[in-house]
Amino acid sequence: MISFTKMHGLGNDFVVVNCLGADAPDRAIDAAVARAMCDRRRGIGADGVLLIEPAVDADFAMRVLNADGTEPEMCGNGIRCVCKYAVEQGICDAQPMRVQTGRGVLELDWVRDSAGRVASVTVDMGAATFGPSAVGAEIAQLESVDEAAVRLRVGGDTVDAVAVSMGNPHIVVFVDDVAAVDLQRLGPAIETHAAFPKRTNVHVVQVHNRDQVTMRTWERGCGITLACGTGACAVCAAGVVTQRTRESITAHLPGGDLQLCFENANSHVFITGSAEVVYSGQWSGCSTREAAVVGA
Repeated sequence: MISFTKMHGLGNDFVVVNCLGADAPDRAIDAAVARAMCDRRRGIGADGVLLIEPAVDADFAMRVLNADGTEPEMCGNGIRCVCKYAVEQGICDAQPMRVQTGRGVLELDWVRDSAGRVASVTVDMGAATFGPSAVGAEIAQLESVDEAAVRLRVGGDTVDAVAVSMGNPHIVVFVDDVAAVDLQRLGPAIETHAAFPKRTNVHVVQVHNRDQVTMRTWERGCGITLACGTGACAVCAAGVVTQRTRESITAHLPGGDLQLCFENANSHVFITGSAEVVYSGQWSGCSTREAAVVGA
């Protein structure tokens, strides 16, 4: 049996598993188990699995497995969830909290509400970097590039975008109307484009004014999601470098709003948002056919 807690950050949902001490699961959580857990018809249902693990130079480590079993470098909504979990389960209440991730140790500040629950978390997500090399692109597969922007052919269309790394790759496409974009078609076409051998996250963004944007996401290894924390950070950074937005913005995502701030001095992006607990239970399945959730 694997004890878990279902959580979400703006609808970007996760299965959180404590792998520390006596609470550690009795079996390894690998790609196959992650896929079974995340299955929305036969499993718990989630965009990914978050593993809280020991760390040497941090309070603990967070490892992420996507719904398809792949392991991304980082997850901005997920790290807020594990912060809330760690504080409310008595694992760690350090301020700031230091969490080891695939892109290094990140620092988090958190705030309690009047009931003592973690109401919001601010994460220093580290520095944004720009351009095709930052996202691991094959330049020969691109139509053209400059310091931050890329142009690529997708089917019969030409797409101009900003390439941003937040430790994981993002392609940011500014559009006039996000609702009019066929993201179910465009998202996977860019994610698996020959220019991105390790695949990429894809975001379409509508700028309302210099302080507010609306974005939709096709997440690498997950598909369309209600929110993407690292993606929102990439959108904030892309808005600043293309002079479309100010350094501090509100990003409207299908799952809710995030506050972002880009620091010009070091290109660090800070993200502030909430995280919520849905329920806890016990997982007894190791495949989608054997999957079962017991307890609530």
